[in-house]
This record gives sequence, structure tokens and C-alpha cells, in this order.
Amino acid sequence: MTEDSAGERLRRWRLVLGGDRADGTGHALSGPDAAVDDALTALYGRDDATGRERAGGLGASAPSVARWLGDIRTYFPTSVVQVMQRDAIDRLGLGTLLLEPQMLEAVQADVHLVGTLLSLTQAMPETTRETAREVVRKVVEDLERRLATRTRTTLTGALDRGARVRRPRHHDIDWNRTVAANLRHYLPEHGTVVPERLVGHGRASRSVRKEVVLCVDQSGSMASSVVYASVFGAVLASTRAVATRLVVFDTEVVDLTERLDDPVDVLFATRLGGGTDINRALAYCQSRITRPADTVVVLISDLYEGGIRDEMLKRVAAIKASGAQFVSLLALSDEGAPAYDREHAAALAALGAPAFACTPDLFPEVMAAAIEKRPLPIPDAGVSGPDSPR
Repeated sequence: MTEDSAGERLRRWRLVLGGDRADGTGHALSGPDAAVDDALTALYGRDDATGRERAGGLGASAPSVARWLGDIRTYFPTSVVQVMQRDAIDRLGLGTLLLEPQMLEAVQADVHLVGTLLSLTQAMPETTRETAREVVRKVVEDLERRLATRTRTTLTGALDRGARVRRPRHHDIDWNRTVAANLRHYLPEHGTVVPERLVGHGRASRSVRKEVVLCVDQSGSMASSVVYASVFGAVLASTRAVATRLVVFDTEVVDLTERLDDPVDVLFATRLGGGTDINRALAYCQSRITRPADTVVVLISDLYEGGIRDEMLKRVAAIKASGAQFVSLLALSDEGAPAYDREHAAALAALGAPAFACTPDLFPEVMAAAIEKRPLPIPDAGVSGPDSPR
């Protein structure tokens, strides 16, 4: 091993171990490395060789936190910055400092930060509220740019495939279904199928053909799901052929459909935290269904029911029996399956409504499958059913 590579190895170990007397490297840091070490020590440092956690390493003032945020954005990539911000909020209790406009202007905005801000809206002073809205709006607009086009394209295709016509124009013929419908007319001597009946895609109609009800648990653990559901709700509401309703709930039920033209307004109307009454929320959604055969109900919840469990399950069974499609998502986020009530998830699976975690990228495919009434693209991870481990 060369001297340079040995020195680099010691440098890296020194940054990892933090410079306590027991780190054993004997390596001193200077320049940018010292600044990186200071930023890490402020968050993850130790007081002494006993290993006691440092309390309030970033200090109590918003200016010192804002400087620290600037430092970590200088020295670390965005993905690492976001992890460190979340750790600072959790480890050092910096939630209240997010109420400071100076800190909000310096912070790296992401879905997790939005969730934290929404949980603090009741305590947020007016001087901070507008800055917070701008932070939330930036994240929401980024999500819309990422998700909107694919969602509209996928759903429009599903809606068009659902409107079959018997005499399609040439460009509207669904060749896969046409061949499948005419296999009995196969001519082996010519190696071809003679299609006696053409199956085609229907032209898009301006009228509403499907209704989607998003029923979203706004308990504190579902913060990221609330953010994504609000964005998808706005995207769905902008699709003419889909009538979209957005309902959020804890122990109370709030219909936010009228605000769907602006997902930021939706988010600031939510109230993260509190209990959960899924049965009550589903009862409200059920009362708003007017065309069951053309309706998809999407429950987004970790299924920790604080209401009446048996009534909740009866409600789901009744919605499915009416002809509506029912989708149960344990989370709508990039984090995968959260903690969830496995007993309730297994009970839903027994009713033909398996519960699973869904990423934002998969959500358009899930909705397309529900609209077309075909099997849902359930990922292997996060699937729950009677045989799921308890």
C-alpha cells in the first residue's frame, strides 16, 4: 500500500470515527476536512470518551442552524443532506426551529421536510407561514413535474381501452384483443387469422367515465403519503374523464375535493397527528358513491384502526359488493412498507382487497389496473395476506 493510499484510508477512518480519544487513527484534519468533521460532530458527535450523546450540538438559535445547513449543502450531496436534516430534526429536536423563516429559507426542501412543516402548522406564526408555503410549493411543483405526465398518459390509455367499439377505425384497432377474439378462424394453410370481429379502442370522451375516491389517513406516520396523495389528487382532478374526490381523516373526516386545483392548499388544510377512525371515513366515502360500477375507492392507511374494526371490514365488503373497485395502500411513498396492522391487512386480503405499499412511480399503474378491473400490479415486498408473517 502506498503512503498516499494509507493516508487517505486514515483520513476516511478519522472522519467516520469522529476524533474521540479512542479512535486510534492519530490523524489530524485541516481545511475542508475539518469543516466536514465539524458539521458531522455537531449532529453525531460525542461529549467525551464515555460516549455520552452531545445535547443540542447545533445550538439553540436559528442563525447557527442556518449556517450548519449551508455547510452540509456545501460538503455533501443532496441525498446525504436530506438524511442529515431528518436526523437533526429527530435527534436534536429542531422541529420548533423550522418555525423560523431564516432556517426555512436555508433548508433543503423534500417530502420529509414538508411532512414536518405540516405537523407544525398549528403552532406556526404568521411571519413564517408564507415562507413555509413557498417551501411546500417548491416540493409540490417538483413532484408534479415528475409524476403528472406519466400519470395522465397511463390513465388516459386505461380509460380508452375500457371503451371498446365494434367497428373501430384502422388506427383504433386493438390487434392483441382482435387476434385473441378470432383464433377460431385461424387458417393453417395460410398461417394467418381471418378476423371476423374487430376489437378497438374507443375514442376519448369529454364526459366523466370514472370516479376515483382517495381516502387518506392523516395520522402523523402517514405524512409522506399525504403529500403524494395531494399531488396525485390534483393530477387526477385535471383529467376530464375522471371525477376525483379527496377525503382525509383522523378521528374526523374532511372532504378537500374543492381545493384540488391547488395541492398546496390541500396540504395546509390537513392536520397531521391524532387518532384514526377508518370506518367513519369509509362510511363517508361510501355515501358519496353514485356509480359503483365506475368507481375506484383508494384507501391509503397503515390500518391502525381506532374505530370499530368489524364495521370497517363490513364497510369494505359492502363497497366491493356494490361493484366498486377497492384498493388498499399501506403507504404511498418511496420508503416502502411502513409499520402497519398486519391483522387488519390480512382481513382485507381475505375480502379480496390485499393491502400493499406503493411507490409514487407505481401508483399510475395501480390506478390503470383498477380502472380496467384487472389484477393489481402488487409488488412482492409489502404484500399482505392471510399467509403474511405476523
